[in-house]
Amino acid sequence: MTFLWIFTVMLTFVFMEFVAWFSHKYIMHGFLWSLHKDHHIKDHDSWFERNDFFFIFYALVSSVFVILWGEANFWFGLPIASGIFLYGLTYFMVHDIFIHQRFKIFRKANGKYAKGIRRAHKIHHKNIHKEDGECFGMLWVPLKYFK
Repeated sequence: MTFLWIFTVMLTFVFMEFVAWFSHKYIMHGFLWSLHKDHHIKDHDSWFERNDFFFIFYALVSSVFVILWGEANFWFGLPIASGIFLYGLTYFMVHDIFIHQRFKIFRKANGKYAKGIRRAHKIHHKNIHKEDGECFGMLWVPLKYFK
């Protein structure tokens, strides 16, 4: 049972990278560009961005799985919710803290992987428009950014 729980958490975590890529490319740079645009074009004075509403959405999705686990006795609900939560925490630490420096920590991380992630994200932000973007993933980016 423990192996299945851990496997489900890990599988959900990995699947969330695809979900993040898909929603970033087709939803954030698609019909919800109005929420994501301020992340590319700093047209606000607030520390909070409209783009941060996406975090709230995924927190709600994770909460639904906790409710399904508790109320509907859906055994996989808790490990799925845990995988979504862990991905969200990782996303926050890598994207908001490490890359965008919303908090001034992890500044000295300079390994090959760290540089590749930063490089890919910088290329993504070079384009300030809805269309013609690249590098929509967060943890797994094309190998060319690690060279």
